[in-house]
Amino acid sequence: MTKYLISFPSEAMVLTDEEFPVVAADSRAVIREAKAAGVYIFGGGIEEKVDPVLVSADGSVNPGLYPGSHLKGGFTVLDLPTREEAVEWARKIAVSCRCAQELREFMFDPES
Repeated sequence: MTKYLISFPSEAMVLTDEEFPVVAADSRAVIREAKAAGVYIFGGGIEEKVDPVLVSADGSVNPGLYPGSHLKGGFTVLDLPTREEAVEWARKIAVSCRCAQELREFMFDPES
């Protein structure tokens, strides 16, 4: 099995106040489906109201991120047997969230 990251930046999800509860319910239904299928590892949204920090190799903590880093929005990690299945789950999430999803494959790590 391979772990896949399915994600979107927050600015990709453009919804009205009326649409938001419907989209939230639809996306939670897909997550419940992934949990029931036994493929769900973790998911959530980045809390953008909390400023990120960069913890350096020397242990110092500074405000900010790596230059060019843009991690925000929502993500889901699934453990799946094939890339084709990962594409199908990304499709389900894209439909439920009403926005395109990025799909990335994690490198194999025997410790995880």
